[in-house]
Amino acid sequence: MTFSLAGGRLPIVQSPPGIAFRERRSAGNFYLWKKELFSGKTRTLKFENASCDADSASTTTAASRKVLVPDTQSDPSPLSRDIDNQEVASDTQVSEEEEKKDGNTDDLMASMSSESINEMQSGGNPVDKSSQSFEEPNKYIPPGSGQRIYEIDPYLQGHREHLDYRYNQYKNIHALIDKHEGGLDAFSRGYEKFGFNRSESGITYREWAPGAKSASLIGDFNNWNPNAHVMNKNEFGVWEIILPNNPDGSSVISHGSRVKIRMETPSGIKDSIPAWIKFSVQAPGEIPYNGIYYDPPEAERYIFRHLQPKRPSSLRIYESHVGMSSTEPKINTYASFRDDVLPRVKRLGYNAVQIMAIQEHSYYASFGYHVTNFFAPSSRFGTPDDLKSLIDRAHELGLLVLMDIVHSHASNNTLDGLNHFDGTDTHYFHPGSRGYHWMWDSRLFNYGNWEVLRFLLSNARWWLEEYKFDGFRFDGVTSMMYTHRGLQVSFTGNYDEYFGLATDTDAVVYLMLVNDLIHRLYPEAVTIGEDVSGMPTFCIPIEDGGIGFDYRLHMAIPDKWIEILKLRDEDWKMGDIVYTLTNRRWLEKCIAYAESHDQALVGDKTIAFWLMDKDMYTFMALDRPSTPCIDRGIALHKMIRLITMGLGGEGYLNFMGNEFGHPEWIDFPRGDQHLPNGKMIPGNNYSYDKCRRRFDLGDADYLRYHGMQEFDQSMQHLEEKYSFMISEHQYVSRKDEGEKVVVFERGDLVFVFNFHWSNSYFSYRVGCLKPGKYKVVLDSDDKLFGGFSRIDPSADYFSSEGTYDSRPHSFLVYVPSRTAVVYALS
Repeated sequence: MTFSLAGGRLPIVQSPPGIAFRERRSAGNFYLWKKELFSGKTRTLKFENASCDADSASTTTAASRKVLVPDTQSDPSPLSRDIDNQEVASDTQVSEEEEKKDGNTDDLMASMSSESINEMQSGGNPVDKSSQSFEEPNKYIPPGSGQRIYEIDPYLQGHREHLDYRYNQYKNIHALIDKHEGGLDAFSRGYEKFGFNRSESGITYREWAPGAKSASLIGDFNNWNPNAHVMNKNEFGVWEIILPNNPDGSSVISHGSRVKIRMETPSGIKDSIPAWIKFSVQAPGEIPYNGIYYDPPEAERYIFRHLQPKRPSSLRIYESHVGMSSTEPKINTYASFRDDVLPRVKRLGYNAVQIMAIQEHSYYASFGYHVTNFFAPSSRFGTPDDLKSLIDRAHELGLLVLMDIVHSHASNNTLDGLNHFDGTDTHYFHPGSRGYHWMWDSRLFNYGNWEVLRFLLSNARWWLEEYKFDGFRFDGVTSMMYTHRGLQVSFTGNYDEYFGLATDTDAVVYLMLVNDLIHRLYPEAVTIGEDVSGMPTFCIPIEDGGIGFDYRLHMAIPDKWIEILKLRDEDWKMGDIVYTLTNRRWLEKCIAYAESHDQALVGDKTIAFWLMDKDMYTFMALDRPSTPCIDRGIALHKMIRLITMGLGGEGYLNFMGNEFGHPEWIDFPRGDQHLPNGKMIPGNNYSYDKCRRRFDLGDADYLRYHGMQEFDQSMQHLEEKYSFMISEHQYVSRKDEGEKVVVFERGDLVFVFNFHWSNSYFSYRVGCLKPGKYKVVLDSDDKLFGGFSRIDPSADYFSSEGTYDSRPHSFLVYVPSRTAVVYALS
């Protein structure tokens, strides 16, 4: 696909009978042309290393060895499915004119692996007629023309060629999947084909590892004997072994026992955790993880009891991390999070919990972003069934559960993860420098690879299907969408920055496919993309030509607040604040946030710490006098959060603990790090002291943290009652730089902010749209919130006729310094 530079030549292969191949390169792409000599037609296939495997039998068996298993419950195994072959050919016609236009059409053998050739001839899963599919296989009809984006934003016309090409690639790939895999529904159930699958007769294990020369399944069940269960490789690079049941009908591999795949690879012998493993564990005292065969007895499997809630009209997200959610310096569990944190989230007024670090990651301090086992929930926090219980409890409370999913990169770890899985650099990832993220020290997926598409699409579906997650926050999307990965690049808003040679169209089309899959199969699911670039069409439906996310994270907001907090109060610009909060694309919804986990990490500061710094350690008790620093910090902390929610987007996010101004930072347990240049970065002696959340501080009514928490709770309940974030009515009537006042309407509410450090204003007139009697519905200066109670909560405010600040009506209020007050029609 366009702009997807493959990076190097792959082995030359022979053409199958009756087919001639030649290579065409365009904008860094490899195209495989298939010329049917008997028809004279030319067709193009645009994927590398695609593999579809036929059933091959290996009847080698061995006696299993019973081992101690974790205290676990369920991870129901999908049924094993037969895998058929069918001829594959692309429907895309290429004219001679297009051939000349792209150039470099030497009549050479295509520089692609044998798996690429086989992808053209092989099919995927047969369509399971008994399962409910969201589309008819082989009859995909795009729901729209992809042209509405030009009505929404006429400036996109200047990049129509790129955008139309992008949409056509999405259609073409979708059509290929429909034709050769039975549709996106079947294609995204790769976990029913690969990995371990149990049937009535036994276990089938399959792994795509085209680079491996030999493979065998090893584990506790065969005493780790590499000669006991040798696997067979089919012509598509898929290794397979079938393990019939024992004579008594029991499984050869016991639930909870350790398993790995041993491969002879171009880089030597290696033992790897299966790529599709559903659970992996690091034994105490050991460095490497082990794959766990997870198939508990029926009686031990967790059964979901509660229906998933409907998607709320406005999202109020509580971002969280299970491991650090304890008040104690330790790794917390799914069960404790379920029992202690979820009720707190509900009480605070949030309607969704977003959980980080779910996918297994061998390095705890990576915050869960260096994923090693994509289908396995992190075993640090408990078992797969514990996670299911957590999600079920959240649904009982009416909370959505969003997963922070990582499809932008993978851990560089070759011991536990996908890196060099089959001994090659190009298995799941781009080769060379394009497949390596130098800032993150991680590997970058090749989204132009058929099996990578299968793996990632199936991964997204797995978490929705098996664990009942209600949606995703896709991490690192900017890195995916551009070949420069967003590194050392400043986005100015010029459309040339988004649509050109730096765009990784493979990745963008993958994002379109995964959004299509999620929204068609799970219409209530939510997708949020972490994009700092401001990519146009990011949150426009796919049928209209967009990428299809429901929301983007409004990442400019926290950056702006950090920038402002470094200034003197006198230098805060009201217009700058308002512009940043309201600067978002029409019809593209945003999740606003003042700070997230990023700002809480060691090396950065939370807003509370920027405002109050070391005074937080000494002057937060109510039985001690406050200081001007504390008074200022608490007042501005509340105002910053309210104006962010009020103006910043159609949803809101807060990282756990920041609602009450959690002191200090997050510092994962770590040792000293010795750099190649001889320097050392000191660790923290593997301490968990800074890797926890002191919820007890927010709950303690004798501390000033409590007032900040009470304010955040009231703010969430205000939005729940008035739904102002989703109102189409938003009007900023005043942003006065001298008075430091901002006045705006959102829905039926009028918000009045006074950022001045000392000036209060009596009989201050504010404009409004609707006439009537107004009442105070939220006051940041309320004593309950740690304020000074300068506003009478029982007062009535009657509007008067006459235009003021371009509003047809107005009313008079008292505006104390450093306060935010919200008024509603009585």
